[in-house]
Amino acid sequence: MHLQEIKLVNFRKHADLTFVPSDGINLVYGPNGSGKTNILEAVHYCTLAKGFNRSLDRECLSFSADYFLLTSRFSDDRGIEVSVKVSYAKTAEKRIFVNSEELKKFSQLIGRIPCITFSPMELAIVSGSPQERRRFMDNALSQINKRYLDDLLQYRRVLQQRNTLLAVMGDEGTVRNSLEIWTEKLSLLAGSIMSERSRFLSQFLEYFQPVYKQLGLGEMPGFSYCSSIGKHVPETTEEELANAMMHRFKDIEAQEMYRKQTLLGPHRDDIVFLLNGVEVKKYASQGQLRTFLIAVKLALQRFISGMSGEKPLFLLDDLFSELDRKRVEKVLELLDGSGQSIITSTDKKEINCAYSISVEELMQ
Repeated sequence: MHLQEIKLVNFRKHADLTFVPSDGINLVYGPNGSGKTNILEAVHYCTLAKGFNRSLDRECLSFSADYFLLTSRFSDDRGIEVSVKVSYAKTAEKRIFVNSEELKKFSQLIGRIPCITFSPMELAIVSGSPQERRRFMDNALSQINKRYLDDLLQYRRVLQQRNTLLAVMGDEGTVRNSLEIWTEKLSLLAGSIMSERSRFLSQFLEYFQPVYKQLGLGEMPGFSYCSSIGKHVPETTEEELANAMMHRFKDIEAQEMYRKQTLLGPHRDDIVFLLNGVEVKKYASQGQLRTFLIAVKLALQRFISGMSGEKPLFLLDDLFSELDRKRVEKVLELLDGSGQSIITSTDKKEINCAYSISVEELMQ
């Protein structure tokens, strides 16, 4: 997938900017605060329907502006073009149009234009809370698996309904019967989600290990899926997982009644990232954590391409900070020929394989 052109109107620092990248590696450089990341965020809106770092729509308005407008053109690896327009105004909700047709649900855009991001803030995927790693899995799977996305969205709705019942629940038989119905629905969706996550990690590891080795790192990486139901997920079928969930809900019914919330399920699961069998989060240095994350994202680029047949667009914010020259060269080798990428940097780098442009030139 390639970005042909994107136009930003009243978006962050840019009152009116047009960016036309090359099909390979693009380097957008300029001092801090000059609006480099804003360009990546605009592309992110047009591919994944939301801000780059989970920003609110209103936060993306230019100062004193009442609306922002993003118009973009993409082409897939077969040359078929897709246009995306995103508009937002203080007096209206966000609207997204694909090929001039307005989307009824923003989730319809997910997977249409595969896109991967890297930013220093995403270091939390490796070193932060389980929520960050769940979000990583969900974002990756949702772009290649429509059923997973549908199940995930439905799971969140059922979870909310079940938590609402728990919050008001007493001893009334009617409410208890309703809770059982929502528990069964939640368990069936959970079995599907956990099964797909486990399959994803197994497949993804086959892409990740070679990339990690190519970066010149000697350790052996690995992943472990930690389920809140205590089952070894890779050896358990979707149906068995759903049944295990329902049994566990019966075991913890008193706890859930007391705490008035759902205490197990995919929304409480985690991944453990490993190096030589040791948990990365606990023992790796800052440099190792950052390199591990870069390897994860480079491998994800290859994984999505392998699963979907379409090379994803790659957005990399502030890639070069805290990386030595040798590691930078390795990363660029892996990016070259792997599809279109857009990298931001505070300085112009001497990169033979990249098209470089100053953000200040774009703003003129």
